Amino acid sequence: MNDELTALHSNKTWELVPRPPNTNIVGSKWVFRTKYLSNGSIDRFKARLVAQGFTQTPGLDYDYTFNPMVKASTVCVILTLAVMQHWPLHQLDVNNAFLNGLLSNLVYMEQPPGFIDPRFPYHVCRLRKALYGLKQAPLSWFQRFISFLLHLGFIGSKADPSLFIYHHNTATLYLLVYIDDIILTSSNHFDIQTILDKI
Repeated sequence: MNDELTALHSNKTWELVPRPPNTNIVGSKWVFRTKYLSNGSIDRFKARLVAQGFTQTPGLDYDYTFNPMVKASTVCVILTLAVMQHWPLHQLDVNNAFLNGLLSNLVYMEQPPGFIDPRFPYHVCRLRKALYGLKQAPLSWFQRFISFLLHLGFIGSKADPSLFIYHHNTATLYLLVYIDDIILTSSNHFDIQTILDKI
């Protein structure tokens, strides 16, 4: 829990402000998971602070929602291509991905349970960044990630919004996004490493 809060504070996810009157305040809660290694032994215990998105009000706390889910057929085509061409495959899991999303709506959230600031016990968190559980969190992260990919020279697929293609000289790189997981493959290992260094 301390590690999670450290990440949230270092990312400047929120600022404590006096509780505004007549405003919807989204709840917060802790979610706990045990991560296991492939042999079944415990790798680590994980705590994540999430917003209780079910308490959000449409048109007030959020406008649009979207979850980046690559189509199964796209995954099959790209994986088949990579296997047939003997291209390297890389799978990435972006830590705290949604915290990279910027909020366009004003969202207030209750302080984390068990971590109420004793100096300001009645203050609430004015969210600056998207937090897991918010209705707009996947869209906020995806929009920022797309902007970054387009800046690098990727082109979005018209057939699947979660597929991005990068051409460099004679090499081609394919990037698939599934919520906060990424799959990369390319005809050129150097191009993959160059992109990995930038991500």
